[in-house]
Amino acid sequence: MDLALIIVVLTFLAGVIWGVDTLFLKARREAAAGADAKEPLAVEYSRAFFPILLFVLILRSFLFEPFRIPSGSMTPTLLDGDFIFVNKFVYGLRLPVLNTKVISLGLPERGDVVVFKLPSDSGIHYIKRVIGLPGDVVVYRNKQLTINGERMPLSIIGDYTGPGQTNADLGVEELGDRVHELLVAGRPDGPEGVYRVPAAHYFMMGDNRDRSKDSRFPGVEYIPEHRLVGRAERIWMNWRAPSEGGPLWARIGDAIH
Repeated sequence: MDLALIIVVLTFLAGVIWGVDTLFLKARREAAAGADAKEPLAVEYSRAFFPILLFVLILRSFLFEPFRIPSGSMTPTLLDGDFIFVNKFVYGLRLPVLNTKVISLGLPERGDVVVFKLPSDSGIHYIKRVIGLPGDVVVYRNKQLTINGERMPLSIIGDYTGPGQTNADLGVEELGDRVHELLVAGRPDGPEGVYRVPAAHYFMMGDNRDRSKDSRFPGVEYIPEHRLVGRAERIWMNWRAPSEGGPLWARIGDAIH
C-alpha cells in the first residue's frame, strides 16, 4: 500500500469536489433553493477534510515523516520499538509519488543516519548509516573499516548491557569528525570485502554490524541517490510490549547521532 499515493489522490479529489462546487454549483443551488440550500454531503466532507489532507501531504512529503524501527540492525543508536522523525527536505525537495527532485538542498554526509527505499523493492524502507560516499573505496575486514586507504578509529569500551542485544561489545567509531556508537558481536560475523561506491550512490551499514542486512548484501548493495528518503533526526516515542519490559520513556526526544 502506497500511503503517499493514497494521500495525494484523496487530497486531489477533495480539492476538485470543493472547487467545482464553489465555482459552479453553489450559486445555482442557492439560487434555486435560497440561502438555506443544503450542501451535498460529498461537498461538506471535501470542504472539511481538504485543508487537513493538504497539510498532511505537505508535512509528510516535504518536511518530516514518521517511521517505526522494526529491527535491531541499528542498535545501539536505534532500538526495535523506536519511533523517529525523518527530515525529508535536508537532501532536497521531491514530488510525492513520482519522487522527482525539484529543489536540491544538500547531499548526505558520511555518518548520517538515513532512511532509503530498498533498490530491489521500493515498497520497503531501510534505515542505515552512510559509510561510503560516491567514488569511495570501502574496505571492511576483521570488523575494521578503512575508507580510501584511511583506517577509521574504533575503540571497544566494554560489554553492551542495553536492550535489544546480548553477547556484544559496545564500541565507538570515528568517521572523520562524526563519532558514533556501534556493536561488535562475536559470531556470526557479517560479510567482509572491498566495496567501490559508484557515482551518485552510497554505501550503507547498520550500527549492529554483525546483525545488519545492508550494502554488503545482495538486494541492498549501493543505494542510488534517488532512493534516499531523508535523514533520521529524533526519537519521538519508544514502545515495547510489557513482556519486553515496556516503553523506554527516557529515549523520547533523543537526537539521533
